[in-house]
Amino acid sequence: MKPDVGAISQRERDAIEAGGRPGSRLTSIDALRGAVMIVMALDHVRDFFHAGAMSFSPTDLAKTTPILFFTRWITHFCMPVFMFTAGAGAYLWWRHRRNTKGQLSRFLWTRGLWFVVLELTVMQLAYNFNVSRRFMVLLIILWIFGICMIAMAALVHLRMSWLLAASITVIALHNCLDGIQASRFGSGAWLWEMIHQPGVFNFAGRSVLVPYPLLPWVAVMAAGFCFAQVFEWAPADRGRFMRRLGLAAVIAFFVLRVLNHYGDPAPWSIQRSAAFTVLSFLNCTKYPASLDFLLMTLGPALLALAYLDRHQPKSENPLVIFGRVPMFYFVLHFYLIHGLMAIMAWLRYGNAALHFVFNPPPSMGAPAQLFPQNFGYSLPVTYAMWIAVIVILYPLCRWYAGVKAKHRSWWWLSYL
Repeated sequence: MKPDVGAISQRERDAIEAGGRPGSRLTSIDALRGAVMIVMALDHVRDFFHAGAMSFSPTDLAKTTPILFFTRWITHFCMPVFMFTAGAGAYLWWRHRRNTKGQLSRFLWTRGLWFVVLELTVMQLAYNFNVSRRFMVLLIILWIFGICMIAMAALVHLRMSWLLAASITVIALHNCLDGIQASRFGSGAWLWEMIHQPGVFNFAGRSVLVPYPLLPWVAVMAAGFCFAQVFEWAPADRGRFMRRLGLAAVIAFFVLRVLNHYGDPAPWSIQRSAAFTVLSFLNCTKYPASLDFLLMTLGPALLALAYLDRHQPKSENPLVIFGRVPMFYFVLHFYLIHGLMAIMAWLRYGNAALHFVFNPPPSMGAPAQLFPQNFGYSLPVTYAMWIAVIVILYPLCRWYAGVKAKHRSWWWLSYL
């Protein structure tokens, strides 16, 4: 059956107009983004609160437990969904507002530049709670979002079929570059670390960490941009397409992972128990995101999107509220988590806490010796703090979503 392009129901038109940015996206996309934002907070609470985060990675099979592993693993869905839905949102902003490609490019590069500025200023303070130059600069989520948006400002001028082909090619084949080490480029190693190999380099006397290189994330954003065309199809057609595409990605993940030859630089292996063998199978490489990692996360995400598109949540649903104010939520949740960590530490250590709470936790770059040897809390406490963060953030985000909906003519709100 041929998709009925332009067949958008009145309910969907209403959903488009009710979006956090008018005419930019459907409620289902906001809800999917909101779901992974809630999950994202769990990972960052774990970074600041969990005792194990101070000394080892939760995906280290020699030290982790299944519950701790899955506490980290479930958050793997966040970055792929963020990138994919950001691309989709850009397409819907362009099409439903009837903007030109030039206006779309400006929309992308100005926001991309703003994200980079926020990463280098507001977010560094959130991570560190101080302005000292002794800690490394963390170029993480807002940085890679910004760089990808700036790149997309140029890429959107390509013919859609070319952009789709290029994005799929990069996602499928970028692991062929795994054998190229940054060290072979000498003084230019930092550039390769920006493009494909995560690493640390020195700039102006400071260490700079780049865990998210440009490849493959710009391809994921471009794929989301191309994918968003399905929201112009009839509901039944796009639902069927999303389910089939999501299922195909899940099957491709299992096939590639079972073959254990291509798709991830870290092959799985038989472990000390069946449970840990499963963990090894699921322990795909995130830095940079391997083909297996992207299939493992984007496949289920597409299935979830198909469900949310058919059963769209109400506007007051926390998934929708959080998904409509992603920047506000993101910045605020880091300050809130670090602030709660400081309060908990003061209650536990008294004034001695003042010597270490104004630093990032060891999981984010600070030396472990700055913190008490027994610093950190159990996993149940970590989960309790995560729930507290979400409960505190909901009314704030709901208020701000209302402000954005009421004052749509205030263009500067789109930067917040």
